Amino acid sequence: MYCTVCGEKLTLMFKQDEGLVPYCKTCSEYRFPRFATAVSMVVTNRTKDKILLARHNGSEDYILFAGYIKKGETAEKAVTREFKEETRLDTVKFKYMGSRYHEPKDVLMLNYLIMAENGNAVPDLNELEEVKWFSPEDAIAAIRKDSVAETFLKNALAEIKKL
Repeated sequence: MYCTVCGEKLTLMFKQDEGLVPYCKTCSEYRFPRFATAVSMVVTNRTKDKILLARHNGSEDYILFAGYIKKGETAEKAVTREFKEETRLDTVKFKYMGSRYHEPKDVLMLNYLIMAENGNAVPDLNELEEVKWFSPEDAIAAIRKDSVAETFLKNALAEIKKL
């Protein structure tokens, strides 16, 4: 890791109440790690009996819709923008469900349960090969096991059952 201000290689130093934190000797400042934040979306239809999943180009796995929050953008704006960009469908309403750190991509995922407007989802072919509606049971079977997406999907399905 390197200092984002001067480029100096950072060393770990103990900081009271924080533990080991990257430190820049040149700037004499602690540099807390920065990582990206993204939104993840469990998408249901108006009758809440279908879940929309996506498949990226060249992948066999079905995944939840997701996208990075752009600088200056709120998470709520990112939810509606990303979903519209990836499917051409509008979001009717959404609810924040929770967050989880996704280590492989070094990103904090903010999960939302969203209801999509009725219509045909058209995948953004630059990113997605396919979008497909599943029954809740088939969605659980299709999603990658032991993944952040599976955790988010199970939480959302439990929430849908309450509604």
